[in-house]
Amino acid sequence: MYKGGLKRSIDFIIVLCTLVVIWPILLLIIIFLHFANKGAGVFFTQDRPGKNAKIFKAIKFKTMTDERDAGGKLLPDDVRLTKIGRIVRSLSIDELPQLINVLKGDMALIGPRPLLPKYLSLYSSEQFRRHEVRPGITGWAQVNGRNNISWKKKFELDVWYVDHMSFLLDMKIFFLTIKKVFVREGINMEGMATTEPFNGNN
Repeated sequence: MYKGGLKRSIDFIIVLCTLVVIWPILLLIIIFLHFANKGAGVFFTQDRPGKNAKIFKAIKFKTMTDERDAGGKLLPDDVRLTKIGRIVRSLSIDELPQLINVLKGDMALIGPRPLLPKYLSLYSSEQFRRHEVRPGITGWAQVNGRNNISWKKKFELDVWYVDHMSFLLDMKIFFLTIKKVFVREGINMEGMATTEPFNGNN
């Protein structure tokens, strides 16, 4: 019953109520990012595979500028990541616009994180099972290491979640996520502003 539709209904109600409460905070974040990003915009969207690998537009707060070098190439992530953006990312606030994706049905509150479409051809058949459910804003892999564990381990955790998804597990992930945000664990891999790309072997 939970997998069949109750999870989706609970997500919709929670997100709708949350947006009603936090919209002033979101407005404040938008204002700060507008100035910090130096005209690069406040939001950005990326194609991401959802349930059954159907592509949708994931929405996030933009935490980097669009600054480029003399040759027109974007500067490294750690250079373009703004001070405000670093705070927003460390608190996982950059994920908040994905609440809209949850309302639309593209995502769930809890589930495997939606990754880049270019990774689809690199997954093993077992790893591809992560697309049997809606992707989430947070998930089992995020509360068990996030960017500080290997891709292989992340996918193992994602598939484990698919096989064990339940209301109680989602509640556990929800409260562990809150703990992770306050402790600020596993935000980035050591020495990197963002995690390394998946190449099919790591």
